[in-house]
Amino acid sequence: MQKNNAESTINEVNLEKGFFLLEFINNSNETQRFERDIDSTFIQLHFCIKGNSKFHFNNGNYVFDVLDQHSILLYNPQQKLPINLEIRPKTSLVSILISIEKFHSLFSNEASYIPFLSEENKNRKYYDDTIIKPTVLFVLQQIINANVNSSIKNLYIKGKIYELLSLHFQQGEASTGEYCPFLVDERDVQKIRMAKDIIISKMTEPPTLQELSNEIGLNLKKLKEGFKQIYGDTVYSFLFDYKMEHARKLLESNQHNVNEVGLKIGYSTSSHFIAAFKKKFGTTPKQYVLSLNTQ
Repeated sequence: MQKNNAESTINEVNLEKGFFLLEFINNSNETQRFERDIDSTFIQLHFCIKGNSKFHFNNGNYVFDVLDQHSILLYNPQQKLPINLEIRPKTSLVSILISIEKFHSLFSNEASYIPFLSEENKNRKYYDDTIIKPTVLFVLQQIINANVNSSIKNLYIKGKIYELLSLHFQQGEASTGEYCPFLVDERDVQKIRMAKDIIISKMTEPPTLQELSNEIGLNLKKLKEGFKQIYGDTVYSFLFDYKMEHARKLLESNQHNVNEVGLKIGYSTSSHFIAAFKKKFGTTPKQYVLSLNTQ
């Protein structure tokens, strides 16, 4: 299936039984909608390469935002999770739909560190939200920009998706092997998502961890462990990355100078902002803006 207009593309590739790729490219200035039935045997992986998207589930009672360079994984063997998707303007999204049976066949030897593959968890639902690794982002770009002969394109795409899955689920060298998504129940997940929303809304003057813990009604240990588990990072490391990405977009808008951008994300002195930006991106804000103008 492929739908195209001048500025947006929705492409579905049936790779094999129980294994699909969806590509969404919306270069228009309007939000695009996409709906698709999916039964409860499928794992959904959604990778937002740029922009942002919003998924609606359970008649709009449950909503997931997929932010710029973030991915979500959804699996619920107890009920269907049909896709009801808003693709925001200037957004590129790649989705992989893979049956649990197919997934097991790919990762049976790695089940010990992919918790929802274990026998005790096989009937439990799982939601995850992580920042896309640079290695995964590179493969996603290759998939989106694939320019190969149509006769071998499916084979090329399938190989790239296998590479993507192996990189996405690869443990870091520093991993302790204690990661388990089922340590956090659904009520705690909602509280931790609330914590994320709070620190983003108060990024110029973020609360302390204890203040955040009190505000969401979750003890400090669960907040720290649950946040790391869901978002793949500590609260303040996540906030730092969010602030830097927000700063980058403000600079790209060309509507604010460096001092103004620093103030908007909570830096009272431009030198501290410049140092933080360089730590994240390897260049100063001014050099970054100049590089945009020379492209």
